[in-house]
Amino acid sequence: MLFKLSMSGLRSKYKDYIVLLAGLVMSISIFYMFQTLAMNKAFIEANAMIGPIQFVFYAGSVLLSIVTFFYILYANSFLLSLRQKEFGMYMTLGARKNKITRLMFMETVVIGLISLVIGIAVGVGLAQVIGSMLMKELEFNSDGYHALYLPSLIVTAIFFTALFLISAIMNTIKMLRVTVLQLVHADVQTDKIAKRGKKTVFAAILSIILLLIGYASMIFMTYLQQLGVIIALITITSGTYLLFMTFLPLIILAMKRNKKRIEKGLNAFTYAQLNFRINSLTKVLATVTMLIALSAGSITAGMSFKNNIMIMVDGADYYDVTLHNPTKAEKELLASIPFTEQKEYRYKVSDKGIYYLKDDLMNHPPRIMIRASKEDFGKTKVPDAELPTGAEIRGEKNDKHGPQMPNDWYEAMEMIQPYYVYKGERVIIADQQMYDRVQGKEGVALLGKSDQFDAHLSTWKQIDAMQKSKLKLTSDQYINTKYSNYTSFRAFSAGTVYMGFFLGIAFLAMMASCLMFKILTGASKDIHRYEMLRKIGVRRELLMKSMYKELFYVFLFPAIIGIIHVLIGMEMFSFILVHPYFRVWLPILIFLVIYAVYYFITVQLYRGIVMPRKK
Repeated sequence: MLFKLSMSGLRSKYKDYIVLLAGLVMSISIFYMFQTLAMNKAFIEANAMIGPIQFVFYAGSVLLSIVTFFYILYANSFLLSLRQKEFGMYMTLGARKNKITRLMFMETVVIGLISLVIGIAVGVGLAQVIGSMLMKELEFNSDGYHALYLPSLIVTAIFFTALFLISAIMNTIKMLRVTVLQLVHADVQTDKIAKRGKKTVFAAILSIILLLIGYASMIFMTYLQQLGVIIALITITSGTYLLFMTFLPLIILAMKRNKKRIEKGLNAFTYAQLNFRINSLTKVLATVTMLIALSAGSITAGMSFKNNIMIMVDGADYYDVTLHNPTKAEKELLASIPFTEQKEYRYKVSDKGIYYLKDDLMNHPPRIMIRASKEDFGKTKVPDAELPTGAEIRGEKNDKHGPQMPNDWYEAMEMIQPYYVYKGERVIIADQQMYDRVQGKEGVALLGKSDQFDAHLSTWKQIDAMQKSKLKLTSDQYINTKYSNYTSFRAFSAGTVYMGFFLGIAFLAMMASCLMFKILTGASKDIHRYEMLRKIGVRRELLMKSMYKELFYVFLFPAIIGIIHVLIGMEMFSFILVHPYFRVWLPILIFLVIYAVYYFITVQLYRGIVMPRKK
């Protein structure tokens, strides 16, 4: 009988459980997908490029597991508060407390297992689709990759089963400490009004100090490194909670005392509603703010890595291609590319070394990258120093008594004569007379620069493959060309983009669940207030406008602080990315659109409770 009553109670709260299941399924499926992409050993061994991506997905799994742990505890505590009065009624009718706690324990575990099964099924689908997309993006071998991967399934099942058991135990302990009278009157307890005094002033000042310390640690992440992450995590989280607990009630109170604002429409009722419930919302809104920061930050950081690929590649290499003695096939490929700049340098190879003709170098000097500071990244210059005849670089038999090679020309010659072409050979600068006396095979080094490197990726790939074949190098052997640098940047960035996007979606689902839980659980208390206003003649349209405005403020404050966290937090990546804020508006806009959709859904659900349509 008790089991039937419990099932009836579950059905009556099915909307709340659907919200919980949505957040759980999303987090479980993404956790499983990350594990699958990171743990496929055969797949990883077949692709050396996957190394940095493996670390990215492991890091994403750790972050997701930490946030999910607190989300499950938080969500289950909300669901317990929904059922408190129901459990109290069962106990007044004769049900024993140990049976109620046992039943609640089983409910929590069963809901968790249902979400685990659905989440793994969705995760397998995501792993298949996203894995295929990732392999296509990075163009590597798919041998050994399996979307349904047993080790990943076991890790996911063990981790989330343990989480659900811990959550069930904590709910049981909480239930054992509550009296029957408290359970029966759970929905009529008044919200506590926080008293403002010296402690509040101290907490407000402390919140600002903590946030400033956290922001400073993110800005100077280059120097603090791992310590900066730990400091930011502690100070920003605690500072955000203190900020909402101290400043938000004051902001709402100031809005309520604004006479011009209060006298318009139902603003008096709207701000009174906010002022009445704000103290019970502060911790929830602080939690939502941190989830917004994680969600929007994950999406923004992922897309920032993608947007910086070409910035990093162009900043590392000015010329798109460096070729020695191009073959007929290579010349045909080069002819298909509209070069804006081409330079050729003649040289002779003898048993004493490689002699470059000084006149070619001085008459058509190559451009080199300026590497003085981060502000100069991507800028180029032409070596302006005189190139001494007889100067040389590289090789084991360098003449230490010869003229010194200027630094700019040394860098230029390192670019013209890459290490993988002639390893260990002396490279000597020769004037026309010296060059004519050298007995050896003549060659030519070609440098080419086009308008859009990324518009001819397939051509660069073919040229790299031909170079390896011509130099008798293996296909997996790394050569320092612009295309190889591009593939390396893209490999790391692609994994970060996918991880950021799906972490963002998971955190967004958790954020929406937490906010919906808190708003909808308190909706039953507002029913009689809206009924009273309708009875005294307030139009339904005005009530709807008040409802939209009230929930808009509830959604607005976390969004503002969360976006501020994200914008300052992007400085964390300044030591990795050249322009972390490049096109930052796009992911922020995507997040705000999704956030707005959640807002309208929540308003509709809330309206359905407090103002149901007449049949």
